[in-house]
Amino acid sequence: MVQVAVPTILAAQAEGRRVFDVEAETVRDALQALPVADLLFNERGELHRHLNVYVDGIDHREHGGLESPLTGAHEIRVVAMVSGG
Repeated sequence: MVQVAVPTILAAQAEGRRVFDVEAETVRDALQALPVADLLFNERGELHRHLNVYVDGIDHREHGGLESPLTGAHEIRVVAMVSGG
């Protein structure tokens, strides 16, 4: 079981919930198990470019990306990037 936290803006689409406990083998599986999965991925199944995903505080790309196994992982945090000029 891994705990997945989503940003407040996505929680609004999940009846206000920000944290979910899910059973998953990979980062992708965990994210796709969320009720807001359709907001996390584009039509090609890629993570939207304005989102960052951290597994136990480390960028998921450093662990092998969305297909990396969650063995021993405790938390996934989805963070919306902030940009502006």
